[in-house]
Amino acid sequence: MGIVKITEQMHANLRLTSGAMSRSINSQAEHWLRVGMMAELNPGLCYSEICQKLIEAEQQAGSVNQELTLSLEKA
Repeated sequence: MGIVKITEQMHANLRLTSGAMSRSINSQAEHWLRVGMMAELNPGLCYSEICQKLIEAEQQAGSVNQELTLSLEKA
């Protein structure tokens, strides 16, 4: 984990939005970073499509982790 310096205005935006979205300030910042990175990599996608892609990636990661856990339990 590293430290990222941001402006006071961005921190205020994070604080406000994190409360509205029921996320920690760090989780809100990470969400915005992930969405922004996906937007740069996929300029043709709208926000809802980016969120759907993030959900799909999380589901796939969860199923891989579950398969790994099951494999380790059998060993």
